Amino acid sequence: MGSAESAGGRLGAVLAAPRSGIVALGPHGPWLTTTPAQARQVLTDVDHFDFPSDVSRSGDLSASRGETRSGHLTFAPLTPAQVARGVATFAELWPEAIAAHDRARPGEAYDAMVLLRRPVARSTCDALLPGASPAQREAVAEGVLAWIDALAPVISAARAPRRWSRTRRGERDARLRLEDTLAPIEDLPGTPQQAATMLAAGIQVPIAAGSWLLAWLGREPSPDVEALHAVWESLRVTPPTWITARLTTTEVDLAGQHLSAGAVVLVSPLLLGRLPELVPGEPDGLADFDPGRWGDETRRPGAWLPFGAGPHSCPGRTLGLAVLVELAEWALAHGVRLAADVEIDQTRGLAPLPCRFTTEAAGGGAR
Repeated sequence: MGSAESAGGRLGAVLAAPRSGIVALGPHGPWLTTTPAQARQVLTDVDHFDFPSDVSRSGDLSASRGETRSGHLTFAPLTPAQVARGVATFAELWPEAIAAHDRARPGEAYDAMVLLRRPVARSTCDALLPGASPAQREAVAEGVLAWIDALAPVISAARAPRRWSRTRRGERDARLRLEDTLAPIEDLPGTPQQAATMLAAGIQVPIAAGSWLLAWLGREPSPDVEALHAVWESLRVTPPTWITARLTTTEVDLAGQHLSAGAVVLVSPLLLGRLPELVPGEPDGLADFDPGRWGDETRRPGAWLPFGAGPHSCPGRTLGLAVLVELAEWALAHGVRLAADVEIDQTRGLAPLPCRFTTEAAGGGAR
């Protein structure tokens, strides 16, 4: 399986950066935080740091609170009832996805990034849209997945596509269809536009996180692994949201470094998850996947901020964790094994490309 440490591009540049303070990745930035204190300051100080742009890279700041403000709103964390509803949906639909694959392609390896799409999408929609009917939730789930697919070439492009390009038109049309589907639903978390963005993040990231989890458990199978420990370790070694950006709204001092307004500052859970002060185990082995390290209760899982921090931290954190634990328990019970080498795709966050696996459990289809 590909190693983040050996990857090139932005991933390699971040992991190769000195870890003694805020680091400039170029002559004029962006700036990378390399300590937990710096990262927390950037993520929690909303008076000086804000989101730089919207997810579609359109540069639309129509909801801005100021010249450089993005207008991103905060969302309340999911309630226990919402989490329970979402997990129940995933627990029902994941075995159905496996069974459907076995009927259509018996004996073929499973593709995690494909099979997780509908169970995760419906789980998220059922949790976030209590005012929607089952048919509406299904339609929204399909609409979000279509928008995610249309966003892919926009986000992964080296340069933002032109406004009237086929790529941009396809993304816009998919987004508008999704917003039209959301508009009649009661009790949306924000406007249809805001709900669409929240749902896209709440679906794409868990799909990648679940695929990484299956990849790690399939690469290093062990019956003695604790499901929750495996989830935390997968989020540490390969966090799907491996880097997040903030834009300074005024002049600010960050760890002794003067930054002007408009400077881009990066926080990397991937980098923080390799700091010895946050992670138990030998310093030379912190790049390795080792769920057993979390048996050491002197370190707190999640200290490397895989869900962010402050008012913009992930509102679906508890749902994401619960779904991943459900998936880990299934994987451990069914003897998941990797069926092909896994490479790292860093064009849209961090995703395994591909993640194909088989199972050893009786009746498990691909074996």
